[in-house]
Amino acid sequence: MKIVTVCGMGIGTSVLLKMNAEKALRSLGVDADVEAADIGTARGAARTANLVLTSADLVEELGEVPATVVVINNFTSVDEVTQKISAALE
Repeated sequence: MKIVTVCGMGIGTSVLLKMNAEKALRSLGVDADVEAADIGTARGAARTANLVLTSADLVEELGEVPATVVVINNFTSVDEVTQKISAALE
């Protein structure tokens, strides 16, 4: 499984979300490759991903991608990330 975490610049927020997604995946017992990306890189990376985790304001910029796009409201909340990844995998 491939997951892409996306923020506008791809430097800080997406890396924080990547780390929290990795924690969530470990707690769920899911093996996945998680990649942090800026919005421009994410448009290409999302074409081969299973899930994209991003904020609501970047969903439209991401455009149409085959991956499931999951909106995360609080990138620092491992609980929210865990719940939303779990729901997306059901």
